Amino acid sequence: MTKKKFSVTGMSCAACSAAVEKAVSRLDGVESAQVNLLANSMVCTYDELKTDPSAVIAAVEKAGFGAAEAAEAGQTSAVPKAKSKEAPSDGFTAIRTRLWVSVVFLVVLMYVSMGHMIGLPLPHFLHGTQNAVPFAFLQFLLTLPVLYVNRKFYFNGFKALFHRAPNMDSLVAVGSAAAMLYGVIAIFMIGVSLGSGDPETVERYRSNLYFESAAMILTLVTVGKFLEERSKGKTGAAIAKLLDLSPKTATVLRDGEERIVPAEEIVIGDVVLLKPGERIPVDGVVLEGSSAVDQSALTGESIPVTKDEGQAVMSASVNMTGFLKIRATRVGQDTTLARIVALVEEASSSKAPISKLADRVSGIFVPAVMAIAVVAAAAWLIAGRSVEDALNACISVLVISCPCALGLATPVAIMVATGRCAQMGILIKSAEALELLHAADTVVLDKTGTITVGKPSVTDVLECVPGQLLPVAAALEKKSGHPLADAIVRYAANTATVEVNEFTDVSGKGIRGKIDGRSCFGGSYAYMEELGVDLSAVRAQAREFAESGKTPLFFARETELLGVIAAADTVKDTSAAAIRRLKDDGCEVIMLTGDNETTANAVRKELAVDRVIADVLPQDKERVVRELQNEGRKVIMVGDGINDSPALARADIGIAIGSGADIAVEEADVVLMKSDLNDVPAAIECSRQTMRNIKQNLFWAFFYNTLGIPLAAGALYPIWGITLNPMIGAAAMSLSSIFVVTNALRLYRMKS
Repeated sequence: MTKKKFSVTGMSCAACSAAVEKAVSRLDGVESAQVNLLANSMVCTYDELKTDPSAVIAAVEKAGFGAAEAAEAGQTSAVPKAKSKEAPSDGFTAIRTRLWVSVVFLVVLMYVSMGHMIGLPLPHFLHGTQNAVPFAFLQFLLTLPVLYVNRKFYFNGFKALFHRAPNMDSLVAVGSAAAMLYGVIAIFMIGVSLGSGDPETVERYRSNLYFESAAMILTLVTVGKFLEERSKGKTGAAIAKLLDLSPKTATVLRDGEERIVPAEEIVIGDVVLLKPGERIPVDGVVLEGSSAVDQSALTGESIPVTKDEGQAVMSASVNMTGFLKIRATRVGQDTTLARIVALVEEASSSKAPISKLADRVSGIFVPAVMAIAVVAAAAWLIAGRSVEDALNACISVLVISCPCALGLATPVAIMVATGRCAQMGILIKSAEALELLHAADTVVLDKTGTITVGKPSVTDVLECVPGQLLPVAAALEKKSGHPLADAIVRYAANTATVEVNEFTDVSGKGIRGKIDGRSCFGGSYAYMEELGVDLSAVRAQAREFAESGKTPLFFARETELLGVIAAADTVKDTSAAAIRRLKDDGCEVIMLTGDNETTANAVRKELAVDRVIADVLPQDKERVVRELQNEGRKVIMVGDGINDSPALARADIGIAIGSGADIAVEEADVVLMKSDLNDVPAAIECSRQTMRNIKQNLFWAFFYNTLGIPLAAGALYPIWGITLNPMIGAAAMSLSSIFVVTNALRLYRMKS
């Protein structure tokens, strides 16, 4: 299956996106089509043996919309730059121009049509029944510019109507066109009545021209669209901030010379030179130098991280204190920054399962509204009311029912939430993952690298001969390949070095060598006993170390015990608080590890984990997750290694530690850039707040239409004599969209 992104034009509401999805999904070979109304895009998954992009584009165009292939990630050499805040998009500029023209002509029109009602003076040629034609015709002329600048409503609306897929634009177009047509008929009737000497008919039509309603409807809808565009612009702020992090130029070393080149021209293998204060343009490895690097923009870490030779650095980080020489390992669209941007955009473009409800409703909503409008008009006429009353009800129903709020309810919240999470260092790859997170009741944690640091370190030193243990241990371990050797060498880095001769690695037992002509040994308890070393002084302490999940290593010279060094993969500082937060959220926390039962239970006691499953082979982790799902649980799996990737893929939500293996990151639904377990409950809380926000938006959209349509149709007129002016209906429709977008923007206040 091939997944391709398309840009789609001409969409204005959820009914439009539903029509596009329906048209494309009918194509043979198309597995899925997901339209993002907010981004005017569609992601289509199809079998390239059965269909192709041209067929997809043709299907969209047949449905009455425009389409084109979007640029694929990776086609450009570098991350594109965000547009300046001072330079709004062409679409925003156009709608602002439309708004100004509409408002100016509407103000003059309202003065002419209604100014006399509040005592404002009018030219004498507009006064009286005898001047009804110039009075009406001037209003007609003032309405034309408003219709012209907002002609897109008519082009899009009637085109959708002819394709039998009416949308929001169709409602606006039909409503305002009906008002305009009535006004034209009124001018004709005024002329006829003046000629036949019928002043009563002239005055009746002169007082009910509806030109101001047609102009007001278009202007108020444009006001709503303008405010909506401004608000939606803020939803992409997180991505824009990320894009702005990429430097334009960099200093590279080529042919022995320093050259300043555009960042997009850097290739893998280039040596990049970084002075303090400069932003890193690519992912790379430090070749020379040491410096504190600020990674907060990508990971959310507030404290700079020290980077030395051999350590990796990420694009868009800031070199804070020292000079660094790095070798580029990932450039352009492969850098950490570019991948983050791509993930955030992909998540924003995807659809949460809850949005399918709005899509289904929108698909039948607009045709139903048009039917209600016709029935309402017919009911008023049957009741013996005037054509003006029937038209008033018809137009009011059409304009108050525009399903803008319904279409915006989910995508705006998803875009804001995923962008805010990215700022906090939590990358959520899809809207579905964002929705499912809040429903999880079981969190399965890998131990090594997830709960623990993933690298052993010395935890305890027990000296039997003062000043002798560390020099001997460090000298022996420097030549050892044991997993704990590096921990001891690092711990004893400032200890005076001694020379080791005749070094031997005793398989399965320990190490040996000669220092100053005397035999020295290091290894397990059993190895020391085999050598005849007296361990009675440390036996109890060594047992405590082992029961605590630590590995005790014994060191001796000849048969004299020098001491014991205990090492372990220590628990991360944040793990205890994270597990406590998960349990407070009602999740059962399970630790899944390949370590032995003793080590696993030691960690369980320290962190109060609910349950431990130890001695699990890599291939069995996926089976454990599957068994938990078969019990009816919603499972989050958190891991970092290659061996965790099958379980990450199997879980309802897979969460990868950002510092983990690439395959784990690829298989996961969520990536924690800070490698901090505290971000798991933060992601769950983000999901809860987002779902709450979406439900609020959907409730408002449904409630608004449920209340507004009967009111507009005149349901309250028989009881209280209340009817709804079309202008008020248009204003209410615009306000509903603004409410939904503003409510979604509150998600920017989320904290980790």
